[in-house]
Amino acid sequence: MFDFEKLTVYQKSKAIRTIINRALFNKKNVDRSIADQIRRSLLGIILNIAEGTGKSSNADKRNFFTIARGSTYETAAIADLLFEDKVISAEEHKIIYNNLEEISKMLFGLISSLR
Repeated sequence: MFDFEKLTVYQKSKAIRTIINRALFNKKNVDRSIADQIRRSLLGIILNIAEGTGKSSNADKRNFFTIARGSTYETAAIADLLFEDKVISAEEHKIIYNNLEEISKMLFGLISSLR
């Protein structure tokens, strides 16, 4: 098992990816470019956590976790747009937003611990 797989933030990031993919699956009113962008931002969270964990210096780890946190914010902004466009429901938006907020806080904790 790789170290990143042991991180709760990695597991939560994978879970929110599944939640968002299910929320968007087969919806006809979703703009494909926005759907593609949220999928890329979700991958950005997950992959930067994994890559950062593999770095040897704290500065490098911090950089990748900071990028992952930025992708978390990007994902939250896209979720807001999807809600405004009535692609996702208020309940779906709340679940997504709360999970992303938790992921952001966890990443901030990781970043702070590496200073």
